[in-house]
Amino acid sequence: MAAVMSQTSASQLGASAIAPPALPHQTLPPAPALHHLKQDESDEEQQEDLSYPNLPLFPSDITTAPLLRISLSKLLSYDLTEITNLWNASRDLGFFYLDLRSPPPTSTTKRDSAHEPSERNIDGPALVSSAEKLFKTGEELFKLSTEEKLRYDFKDQGSYFGYKGIGAGVVDAQGTKDRNEFYNVSKDDILGISEPLPAPELLSSEDARELLKGFMEGSHAIVSFILGLLNEKLGLPEGKLQSLHRLREVSGDQVRWVSAPPQPQDDRQKALGEHTDFGSITLLHNRLGGLQVLPPSSPSQPTPQWTYVLPLRHHIIVNLGDALVKLTAGVLRSNIHRVVSPPGEQGKETRMSLVYFARPEDEVVLKRLEGSGVIDEKAKETGEEEGEEITAKEWILRRALGRRAGGDWKASAGTEGERFKH
Repeated sequence: MAAVMSQTSASQLGASAIAPPALPHQTLPPAPALHHLKQDESDEEQQEDLSYPNLPLFPSDITTAPLLRISLSKLLSYDLTEITNLWNASRDLGFFYLDLRSPPPTSTTKRDSAHEPSERNIDGPALVSSAEKLFKTGEELFKLSTEEKLRYDFKDQGSYFGYKGIGAGVVDAQGTKDRNEFYNVSKDDILGISEPLPAPELLSSEDARELLKGFMEGSHAIVSFILGLLNEKLGLPEGKLQSLHRLREVSGDQVRWVSAPPQPQDDRQKALGEHTDFGSITLLHNRLGGLQVLPPSSPSQPTPQWTYVLPLRHHIIVNLGDALVKLTAGVLRSNIHRVVSPPGEQGKETRMSLVYFARPEDEVVLKRLEGSGVIDEKAKETGEEEGEEITAKEWILRRALGRRAGGDWKASAGTEGERFKH
């Protein structure tokens, strides 16, 4: 098995890291200032094998996005350099790898007193183990008959939870049908905050719900921890961001399995159209290529190209969503991305992903937060005016259902709406 090089770069993903394409019609917002980060990994770490066993290798001749690799273990130790890396990645691109190879902390920190009990139980390896089990659950889930799965499509009830079949969503304004199926499970359902939704036996059994509960709590613990670090960097009142994302309050948090079967060699298209994520933080477990990001433009590269994100074993891909953009007046970045066929031999495999989407509580109004000089300065710099007042629930429903077949595509656009025109 060939070794996969570390994806830590001397600079956050910028124009110099991406080969120039020809996209004359693309209109992009100005690039943020990119922050140069010190390389701190040893040669041995750079040569480690982070590819997934029993799967075709990602082609070595394809350019991949040099996302920062951030260590959960170092963050838990409050390593100031690593926290700075997190802060810069969250402002410059809003995408980074999180290395989960860390033991649970042996003692609490001074910040733990402000966290919910479950948020002190951050355990990266345990989350990876749960994800492996849930990948197997997902494989069995999508083997169910189409008739059975469609019983759990709740779109007509105004819900984005449950099943969406292949072709039931669209990838562009022309109504081109998508090429993936997915199943969403509500955090509130699994934690007993809301009434349980109908679900196949595979997901409604006690064992399945317990597995999902542990995965959701572990994922939310990481989300809350990251929010706490960003909250401090933003200079917000202590615990402000976390208070908008409490585990046991009603929200749109969910786990999603996504399955995209191989596409014909002569008829490959986007499995999932370009978009920004609706919520606050997304934790992606992924084994095959296909995810692509479109980095911000810069004076030297006004037309950057779509670039693959290489899946790394023991890592999750973390990206920030629109809610954090709205709450911070654009200090934090929600970057546009899409899913296409995996490259090379990987394109012959069914691409499955497991995702935890963290969203603000349903009644949180997505508007600029007060009490942060950093946010105030950004709003002044960009001339941002207060936009529509919309709750997290309204925002997510509008965007999610707008991308279903027959929905309002224009309403589905996110905070980088100008980049959806083409």
